[in-house]
Amino acid sequence: MRTSDFDYNLPPELIAQEPPAVRTAARMLVLTRATGAWEHRTVADLPQYLRAGDLLALNNTRVFPARLLGTWADTGGAVELLLLEQTDPSDRSDPSDRSAAPATETWLCLCGSGRRARAGQRATLAAGLVAAEILEAQGGGRVVARLQSARPLAEVLEEYGCVPVPPYIHRAGDDARGALDRERYQTVYARERGAVAAPTAGLHFTPELLDTLQRQGVAHAFVTLHVGPGTFQPVQTENLDEHRMESERYIVPAETAAAVDACRQRGGRVVAVGSTSVRTLETVAAAHDGRIVASCGRTEIFIRPPYTFRAVDALLTNFHLPRSTLLAMVSAFAGREQILAAYREAVAQRYRFFSYGDCMLIL
Repeated sequence: MRTSDFDYNLPPELIAQEPPAVRTAARMLVLTRATGAWEHRTVADLPQYLRAGDLLALNNTRVFPARLLGTWADTGGAVELLLLEQTDPSDRSDPSDRSAAPATETWLCLCGSGRRARAGQRATLAAGLVAAEILEAQGGGRVVARLQSARPLAEVLEEYGCVPVPPYIHRAGDDARGALDRERYQTVYARERGAVAAPTAGLHFTPELLDTLQRQGVAHAFVTLHVGPGTFQPVQTENLDEHRMESERYIVPAETAAAVDACRQRGGRVVAVGSTSVRTLETVAAAHDGRIVASCGRTEIFIRPPYTFRAVDALLTNFHLPRSTLLAMVSAFAGREQILAAYREAVAQRYRFFSYGDCMLIL
């Protein structure tokens, strides 16, 4: 298919810059695949659409404050590193060992600067607490850097790091908004640290909503997919099949595999919360003849039409960027024409789009 087949017109003012005051107050367009009919509701109405025996699949990855700001050692020019993934496990220090000094870790990073990054360049970050040396420049702004800090790096990040909100959420060093992002650009059930982007459909849930669903017999189970910056990467090819997804780490625990199996046995629906939960479950199902088993690894799965879903029966998802891999995925789930029609309706009804925006429930 062509990338342009997944385009739509979005007025810029509909791109949400802040979350709703109450998580469950987000609007929810409910789309029924069999009929193409939709309703306009809110996330607080979700219990009306789920039934006893259903299973919510939630991604419990935790966004960490991965952006470090500083200056180059030789020029004094501004530089920032967005930490993506630690590359040398042998460098990892025990975060509970507060006496570790200095801590040394090697990370794959995105480097933002007015100059081209090269091996050997040094920078000082986090108000002087972190010294960085570029070991390798990989192109596209990606570098491998050795980071040394007088305190455990995880501790420094919590104090000095910035939450890496998406580029369409505009932030200009506003401390109040930074504090808001630390709280709201995170699911209430986030546990496993490692993402640089939130699984945004999960942002709508509260402990109270999960309790309500559990009381009516809707179970939930967790997968982990550490969302990387590739989730915002635009498709550069007109032929969609030529696009390559970035690799992301995932885990499906044994208890989640058992919960999915039990859901199938009782005739319930597996309701994926967010595209990352879909990609995790479908990756495992594709590798195990449709079954969900305890597993971990990396996925580059690119779900696009035509695609036969083997693990997911329903989906709660936010509204996605035009010409994006995520829009292609939901189009594979519900049909391109139905999805684009629903998006046109959402625009007409002034829904809020993208990470801090409203959502769709596709049944």
